[in-house]
Amino acid sequence: MVTVSDTQVTWLTQEAYDRLKHELDQLIENRPVIAAKINDSREEGDLKENGGYHAAREEQGQAEARIRHLQELLRAAKVGEAPPNDGIAEPGMVLTVRYEGDDEDETFLLATREEGAEGELDVYSPESPLGKALLGAKEGETREYDLPNGKTQQVKLVKAVPYTG
Repeated sequence: MVTVSDTQVTWLTQEAYDRLKHELDQLIENRPVIAAKINDSREEGDLKENGGYHAAREEQGQAEARIRHLQELLRAAKVGEAPPNDGIAEPGMVLTVRYEGDDEDETFLLATREEGAEGELDVYSPESPLGKALLGAKEGETREYDLPNGKTQQVKLVKAVPYTG
């Protein structure tokens, strides 16, 4: 039996990769501190009524989950330059769109949450319905995607430029 990992390749700038790697290193470095907190709290006695123990265990669980997430993300990350400035919607591009029936444009980054975590732009995943609809679109092109209520929405790609962070 052959299994194929369903991990997605995530495009990251070098800055975003370095920031996430630093966060991962800090979390791993902090493991003994959390373990010591758990140990100290355990020595205080009755675990059923020991809030410090339960808080430390919760903190440890959250930290370990974030460590696993970052390790997987960075393992599958593609680090590189921004995509070419060719007006085509792809991950790493800032897209300006106009929804059918609206007279105002919306601008967002097409990328993962981690890539745009530091920015002021909204971030839409390439895996979202809107992101999937726009992937590969050229400036001026109109695409359609399904809304959660079952209706369809048309959206026009007004502009696509590389994200500069």
